[in-house]
Amino acid sequence: MSAHKTTKNHLISQLFWQTEIGADEAISAYPSVQDEMTSLKQYMALLKTPAQPDLSQPKISSEPVSVIQQNTGSGASILEENSGVSDTMKRASLESLTTLNELKIALEKFEGCSLKNTASQLVFGDGNPDAKIMMIGEAPGKDEDRMGIPFVGQAGQLLDKMLKSIGLDRQQIYITNFIPWRPPGNRTPSSEEISQLRPFMLKHIQLKKPDIIVALGGVSAKALLDTDLGILKLRGRFQEKQFGLEQPIRILPTLHPAYLLRAPAQKKLAFQDLVLLKRAITNGMVT
Repeated sequence: MSAHKTTKNHLISQLFWQTEIGADEAISAYPSVQDEMTSLKQYMALLKTPAQPDLSQPKISSEPVSVIQQNTGSGASILEENSGVSDTMKRASLESLTTLNELKIALEKFEGCSLKNTASQLVFGDGNPDAKIMMIGEAPGKDEDRMGIPFVGQAGQLLDKMLKSIGLDRQQIYITNFIPWRPPGNRTPSSEEISQLRPFMLKHIQLKKPDIIVALGGVSAKALLDTDLGILKLRGRFQEKQFGLEQPIRILPTLHPAYLLRAPAQKKLAFQDLVLLKRAITNGMVT
């Protein structure tokens, strides 16, 4: 809808929302001279300003993730002996899984993580399974545990608004969590729990084959990039990581929406990351 057809109160509310998320800087260097006011669609087109994401920074790791290996035809296990997962998991084979639904069933049957015993249900994924943008959060919260869908609580509602600010919605992305069961009291997942579920997440990525992964929050970013750096140091630039696929995948770490609810002043940083994602899309980095 064009701005001149929108009510004054709606325009004011949109300005407040953009200020709240940190969109307080002009994307274009010069004003647009038009006979009529710029529509929302035209405004979103301004994000298409050619700008390649910064891939020149040193990568956290250029080595392939070795927990899941390509099937070489020699019967090699997909799990390393020193991966830190349970004996039960070592006996399981993820190599034969070919669909997300099969992976979901394998997770439902998995008994190697105690979080399953305290959670109401498995929270697997949401959005478009064919989308080339994959968002990976930390773990389900209370609302997600109740509904079985990731990012449906307050943090999820904020994420939906963040996506909308760059012209995206859940039908254009696929979203999941590194940990599929809610930790008691919404506590941070332990390193042991991350290790137990790492093979499933890596298989998840191999099945999805995304062009871009958006790592929502420090837990997800550090687990995916195998680093101890904090999210404030990781965010703001793309990094590449091998996951046993033909091509490395670009990973964009950013702040978790739940953190933004506690620290709203940081929404500006998250918006900068979203603009970087939008530019990557418009520059053809998403097929």
